[in-house]
Amino acid sequence: MGYFFGILVIVLGAFMVIKTNWFVENFGHSSWAEEHLGGGGTYTLYKILGIVFIFGSLMAMTGILGKVIVNTFGRLFGV
Repeated sequence: MGYFFGILVIVLGAFMVIKTNWFVENFGHSSWAEEHLGGGGTYTLYKILGIVFIFGSLMAMTGILGKVIVNTFGRLFGV
């Protein structure tokens, strides 16, 4: 079941990168992204999120994501 959802998230991420205009038309512009990422920041934000979804899903499907999270944030929680 994990691979099924992983593949769905990868497809969603690829769709976000390829069809950014569709996301902006349907979900609108982000004032935060426009202010902090410059002109066209909303488009850049959707592309970055799509790439993060793809890599995050690949890491979760291979079992690397848990190790990365523990190594990154483990000291905050005493692990």
